[in-house]
Amino acid sequence: MSARLLDGRDVASHLRRDLKHRVERLTEGDAATTPQLAILRSGADNSAALYAASLERAARSVGVEPLLIADETDPLLATISRLNADPTVAGIVIAQPSSDPEHGRRLVERIDPAKDVDGATPTNAGWLARGQPAFVPATALAVIAILEAYDIPVAGRRAVIIGRSAVVGRPVASLLVARDATVVICHRATRNLARETRRAEILVAAAGVPGLVRAEMVNRSSVVIDCGINAVTGGIVGDVEFSAVALIVKAISPVPGGIGPVTPMMVLRQTVESAERRAGRSP
Repeated sequence: MSARLLDGRDVASHLRRDLKHRVERLTEGDAATTPQLAILRSGADNSAALYAASLERAARSVGVEPLLIADETDPLLATISRLNADPTVAGIVIAQPSSDPEHGRRLVERIDPAKDVDGATPTNAGWLARGQPAFVPATALAVIAILEAYDIPVAGRRAVIIGRSAVVGRPVASLLVARDATVVICHRATRNLARETRRAEILVAAAGVPGLVRAEMVNRSSVVIDCGINAVTGGIVGDVEFSAVALIVKAISPVPGGIGPVTPMMVLRQTVESAERRAGRSP
């Protein structure tokens, strides 16, 4: 392997220490001010349960109190209204959208944008699109956190994103444009994908297709951020053929161990920011 490894576990560790310190400042002398993060699950999807559990562990590691809520015990629409009104709840996140798209849309739209710490509401999506983000989807923010942690220049660079989802591709594009990158978004209708990816100085793979990015699709100056999390026989793999691509590119994030550990920290960072604003405190 010749590429620099962009280790998300190290990034997450640094973020954890900073957030723990900020929570300690918030709660000095008054445990009642401990910020709470409500983690909602709709349905029995196993991946949602795993993500909820990772958020719970991350929250406890920085001193935020997690509230795990599933719709089997309480109708989520009514629960969200209650959480919106609760001053001790700094953030609300839905671990995975409902299997019913219409129900999922109503759940997201019910969240108070000021507590939407995963940037899911139309209000926060709109502010991000205008270049004035409040809360941002956590995976997209994790991409920026890794680039910043490893001092990877963005301004003036050509960034290619594979994937146009509302939770990764589009918000990553907005965040990179705001940092003066020249951004190209590719998707299933893109003709000659390899021609686009070979020109990338920053390549973000977020298509959800195992091994989509191969060695012949990258160049030696590329920094590759793999956002894919794909369950295959034998474990979890990304959207990039890691072993082959890592021999060519300048830097690459692994799967697992790249974006994955950083994403929960981004939810927690935005939760702590929400709590600080409510307490009239600055970071």
